[in-house]
Amino acid sequence: MQFDVSHISRLGVSGSQVRGPAAPVDQELFSAMLKDAAADAIGIVKGAEKMAISGLLGNASINDVVHNVMAAERSFHTILAIRDKAVSAYQEISRLQI
Repeated sequence: MQFDVSHISRLGVSGSQVRGPAAPVDQELFSAMLKDAAADAIGIVKGAEKMAISGLLGNASINDVVHNVMAAERSFHTILAIRDKAVSAYQEISRLQI
């Protein structure tokens, strides 16, 4: 299970532009991308919870349980990294002098 990153191409940002000057980004598309990423993460975590319960009940193999739990952990760390970057960007903008 992975995040759906198809929205990134619609933002008009290619891999070569990521480190270059900031290009204008449609705020609605960016917001939709973040909402979709959060919804994907929530779905992955809920799926892992269901799989863990199935494993406890003996209805799922340990491999399936571990795979889903590890996917949930990766999703959690990804969302934390996005949050940290957003907070860092906000703090940097708040320090700018007008």
